[in-house]
Amino acid sequence: MTFKPDNFAAKRRRQAGFTLAEVLAALLLMAIVIPVAMQGLRVATTAGEVGQRKMVAARIGNKVLNEMKVTYQTHGAGQTGVAQEHGVSYRWNVKTQGWTEDTLSQMSLATVTVSFLASGKNYDVQLSTLLPGQQQMGTINTGIY
Repeated sequence: MTFKPDNFAAKRRRQAGFTLAEVLAALLLMAIVIPVAMQGLRVATTAGEVGQRKMVAARIGNKVLNEMKVTYQTHGAGQTGVAQEHGVSYRWNVKTQGWTEDTLSQMSLATVTVSFLASGKNYDVQLSTLLPGQQQMGTINTGIY
């Protein structure tokens, strides 16, 4: 039995590398997959940012409505303001209108809209609550000594 090292080494060298077609196919696959993956990461990042800012906006809107309930500020022109949190501006606006569903209760519907900017787009969150009307506020205020 004779051993031919030259033929074995030459055969092994031919099997060890990739062909040009295989390299081009891999590059083509990467050219398709990488942009799609980056777009998915961008969408996920934007969704996370918007979700976090909506949570903060809802908390600000809830605080504004609670202050209105405590101070009985249900009449007059719409109230507006700006709240800052972590370097982001949240603009809020309150509108009140008469509650028409129940004519006997004399309630007012207060709606606060909190707007903010995330990833170059404007978003807003709206919260609403019922507040006592003018006549009910008078009875509540006269009962406190």
